[in-house]
Amino acid sequence: MITGAYPLSRPRRNRFDGFTRRLVAETTLTVDNLIWPTFVCDGSKIRTQVGSMPGVERVSVDLLEDHLAEAVSLGIPAVAIFPITPPAIRDARGSEATNPDNLMCRATREIKRLYPDLGVIGDVALDPYTDHGHDGLIENDYVVNDASVQLLARQAVNQAAAGVDIIAPSDMMDGRIGAIRVALDEAGYENTRIMSYAAKYASAFYGPFRDALGSGGLLKGDKKTYQMDPANTDEALREVAQDLQEGADMVMVKPGMPYLDIIRRVRDSFAVPTFAYQVSGEYAMLMAAIQNGWLDRDRAILESLLAFRRAGCNGVLSYFAVDAARLLSRSA
Repeated sequence: MITGAYPLSRPRRNRFDGFTRRLVAETTLTVDNLIWPTFVCDGSKIRTQVGSMPGVERVSVDLLEDHLAEAVSLGIPAVAIFPITPPAIRDARGSEATNPDNLMCRATREIKRLYPDLGVIGDVALDPYTDHGHDGLIENDYVVNDASVQLLARQAVNQAAAGVDIIAPSDMMDGRIGAIRVALDEAGYENTRIMSYAAKYASAFYGPFRDALGSGGLLKGDKKTYQMDPANTDEALREVAQDLQEGADMVMVKPGMPYLDIIRRVRDSFAVPTFAYQVSGEYAMLMAAIQNGWLDRDRAILESLLAFRRAGCNGVLSYFAVDAARLLSRSA
């Protein structure tokens, strides 16, 4: 790296005014980098607040047109749908995951009817459907891998049949990307993409999400036997490499801001489309500080998202997506 010496070289000159700062900016954030996670629930005309996530709502399928209208008008390219499965239809095997008329499938069909150009990303894992809160099947108090993968592949095909554009396996079972890719191709969905949660950590930052899905009290034990240890980085690269070899089109790191180093290593190592999830705990922390007046709301939202871009992300799943898109449209 060639650098000059003071006083001939003054780095502050390139920060002197707004237009110069714009000219030399190394990283940009646009609406094209935003994905909006959306919680859907059963029933009619239902719109409820998630207590631990101020400003985030659960909505019934019949209200999706109004709920998504602003996101579409602002140009947000995709939404990630997360269904809230009633306890009465949860079971040990997550059977509802493969029901062609489950909440996820109904919501997808409605979104595609209303907004055919809006991308739909479908979460593939069993935790929204099991009565034990785990992402796979349990045998002898252990989340088993291969039997879970078979069911996850069926779930993925079920979602693709409903119109999901991008399958996003979040379960962290070994070999599930290859199994899902084969199942999709055999069912005629060779153009359905896979965004793998390739490096998903057993994190403390998921609590509000489980509150939103109503599954927090269901979880028996923890997910440390299949989600990654927060202490590990090399392991993340092995997980990403395996998923790419099995047919993943895009990869994701989750959580987000506490794992920016992982994002950078993944991007530098593989140069593939890389995404991150600014998870519920990150959102809740920022919102708590914003509501207490400790952070400037608009600046904090945009700076937090810009950090993902700087680390190497193509896009970010964020509950701030609509707020950020509004702010970006005002500054355009």
